[in-house]
Amino acid sequence: MGYRIVSDSSCNLPESMIDEFDIHIFPLTFMVDDVQYQSYLKGHKTNLKQFYTMMREGKMITTSLPNMVEASEALTEILDAGDDILYIGFSSGLSGTYEAISLLMGSLAASYPDRTLRSVDTLAASGGEGLLVYYAAQMRDEGATIDEACAWLEENKLHLAHWFTVDDLMFLFRGGRVSRTSAWAGTMLNIKPVMHVDDEGHLIPLDKVRGRKKSLNALVDHMAQTATEPVKDQIVFITHGDCIEDAGYLAEQVRTRFGVTDIMINYVDPVIGAHSGPGTMALFFLASER
Repeated sequence: MGYRIVSDSSCNLPESMIDEFDIHIFPLTFMVDDVQYQSYLKGHKTNLKQFYTMMREGKMITTSLPNMVEASEALTEILDAGDDILYIGFSSGLSGTYEAISLLMGSLAASYPDRTLRSVDTLAASGGEGLLVYYAAQMRDEGATIDEACAWLEENKLHLAHWFTVDDLMFLFRGGRVSRTSAWAGTMLNIKPVMHVDDEGHLIPLDKVRGRKKSLNALVDHMAQTATEPVKDQIVFITHGDCIEDAGYLAEQVRTRFGVTDIMINYVDPVIGAHSGPGTMALFFLASER
């Protein structure tokens, strides 16, 4: 008997890594002009470039939780196979996904008294959530018990640093993250916010810089201030909103400044990207503090 790790599509892991670690992913839902999609389906590659093109074209996009019927069926299948479950979920400070899945797991637990079901609110998003899933999967494969993996996640989740910037403040305005006045003023003055996810799992603007290149460099500057040593031995995640050239620039800065060789680059999924927009850039690493 072992345990399966389950997460949701906001963890932004590439399918190759999901398959390697046998992670089950709950697809979050998004709507484009009233047509419903799921942001991850195993074996079905979402055209994320097309998604961001639709955003640039002004398509109306809304998001919602995973399908609870499908989630219940997936969890039941795992439990019926004799496996325990460790659910590592999207920040409760940004979505109701964690609460919904946790309640579902609680309702299933009574029917499976011999199974162990654990859930961890990562208070993280995108590659931050993904890095925690990655570390937990590595621990499991190295022999850690479900309780040991769960304890490590709880002890270390507030050491998972998230640093974000966006290219167009109007998408943050539409998502309710900044005021209309701030969005318009920032756009006119070419101001780029530098944000992070705080200890309560909320996306918080911290700095303002003028120009795209300075905003990308600011992410690396924050990494220099808090990244856990030896930085060169870390795996670093970078996620982007259809701006692969900028992601490559950011990765090169991380390699040059810290000697990091293990960098994973992937798209920001549609459910997060719907609120942050094309041009989103995010950097994730272990740190002394978020």
